Amino acid sequence: MRCPFCQNEDTQVKDSRPTEDKAAIRRRRYCPGCESRFTTFERVQLRELTILKKSGRRVPFEREKLERSLDIALRKRPVEPEKIERMCNSIVRKLESMGESEIESDEIGKLVMEGLETLDKVAYVRYASVYRNFRETSDFERLLGKMMNDDGKIGDGKVEDGKNEDGA
Repeated sequence: MRCPFCQNEDTQVKDSRPTEDKAAIRRRRYCPGCESRFTTFERVQLRELTILKKSGRRVPFEREKLERSLDIALRKRPVEPEKIERMCNSIVRKLESMGESEIESDEIGKLVMEGLETLDKVAYVRYASVYRNFRETSDFERLLGKMMNDDGKIGDGKVEDGKNEDGA
């Protein structure tokens, strides 16, 4: 593994252990060239995934982009990093197990929306505002209205593509 600091190709593994959800191996590494320490993660990759964008472009799937979008939606929210990692792992596993090597970007958006809806309602609304391209405050009002219970509290009625479980 090449050192990210000095590009030395002769780094040493000092510690290896599985992540909490057992989906990856976390390795602490040391570079004798610059004496830096860094962490790498080793994960199973079932297949190379390509994302089909709305524009028709095809781009390779990048887990880091998924992680960044989750980080943005969950910024300053009281959600444990382990839960975010588990959600990200779950989404990647679902994508890899779909049996398709080409996946539409909307499919990823739907999986992220499903995960955020159960993880954190505020992050769900933040992500929805970008994913659904909200332009006006009325867009937020509609989404929040569909999320409300009869008692005026945010409930767990599934909201998907602007529809609740009643199809409204």
